[in-house]
Amino acid sequence: MKTIDGGVCAAQGFTASGMNCGIRKNRSKFDLALVYSSCRASSAAVYTTNLVKGAPLLVTQAHLADGHAQAIVCNSGNANTCNADGPMIAEKMAEAAGNALGISPQDVVVASTGVIGQPLPLPPILSGIPHLKETLSSQGHLDACLGIMTTDTIPKEIAVSFSLSGKECRIGAMAKGSGMIHPNMATMLVFITSDVAISPDLLQKALSTDIQSTFNMLSVDGDTSTNDMVVILSNGMAGNTPITEENEDFAVFMQALNTVTVHLCRMIAGDGEGATKLLECQVTGARDLSTAKTVAKSVICSSLFKAAMFGADANWGRVLCAIGYSGADVDVNHIDVTFRSSKGDILVCQDGHGVDFSEEDAKAILLEKEVITAIDLHAGSASSCAWGCDLTYDYVKINGDYRT
Repeated sequence: MKTIDGGVCAAQGFTASGMNCGIRKNRSKFDLALVYSSCRASSAAVYTTNLVKGAPLLVTQAHLADGHAQAIVCNSGNANTCNADGPMIAEKMAEAAGNALGISPQDVVVASTGVIGQPLPLPPILSGIPHLKETLSSQGHLDACLGIMTTDTIPKEIAVSFSLSGKECRIGAMAKGSGMIHPNMATMLVFITSDVAISPDLLQKALSTDIQSTFNMLSVDGDTSTNDMVVILSNGMAGNTPITEENEDFAVFMQALNTVTVHLCRMIAGDGEGATKLLECQVTGARDLSTAKTVAKSVICSSLFKAAMFGADANWGRVLCAIGYSGADVDVNHIDVTFRSSKGDILVCQDGHGVDFSEEDAKAILLEKEVITAIDLHAGSASSCAWGCDLTYDYVKINGDYRT
């Protein structure tokens, strides 16, 4: 398995495009994107568990009921959520994309991201979609990536190649997400494309299984968005023996998918609103997987811990505190905590108690852009990992006037 270029266009048969259609006042920022497969694809998706859901999610759920799709249209700058005409707008977006591409509107995934509760103007989108269709390109992955960004500071994409039944196969993806990130399947959107031949049922199983250890272990600020959605289209153009059962090929596909999703988790966490560093919590020695995941997520979500990491303060007591209120069944007298980065590692807590360590060395470790908090529970063999970011002054600045 190797990482390759191309993002959502890396897989055979996929093209993409992006543009500014006029939703955003800043015309230098793209606000509309299109991804297209040259043939109908097996499809699967997972959605936010927030009871308040954006209209595009409801429309997409209906469109993917038969397990197939062929295109994705997404706007940024407006979430199309809590609007009385939201479903109609989303359906019109699908209809316009379908008509332009010569496919059924029912085969179009619709997504929106941005401000909640603001009317989404349809004319700019309807006028922009024909241009998106005309500019579809196998090199259009970056433009599409730019078209789905909101407060993101960098485009987020990846692609990998691997072999199935002697055929080269590819999975590519793009994501957006910087704030309101705490998926429970932020305004987090992830679009994954693949040329693997796989049944819709197994594609759904692969995605639903994978997110439990990837996107559901990601948190920037503890807010679960109304518009979270992860969608995968797999068109079978690689020519591999179709995956219709959980065999060795399915395991390889799962590994490739996980490589893509973990990479995106790290990118989203590292680009959290106002963030200065990526935080990773690695839990080992847990009695079971549920305990490991609960502990890792609790630490990553702790505002006090996140603030300490911003200040490069080795305040390990906040790690113990987050473990203690997590609800996990752990022996607090057998917990070790180590901080680690490219500058080295330092043990700060052993058997639930503080140990002598150099504050100067600890600060040097915590000043790096990527910091790992390693927790050993000494109770079993289960492990888990969660991703987040530090909590900074800029997070409040960004969200203090996000709408206005």
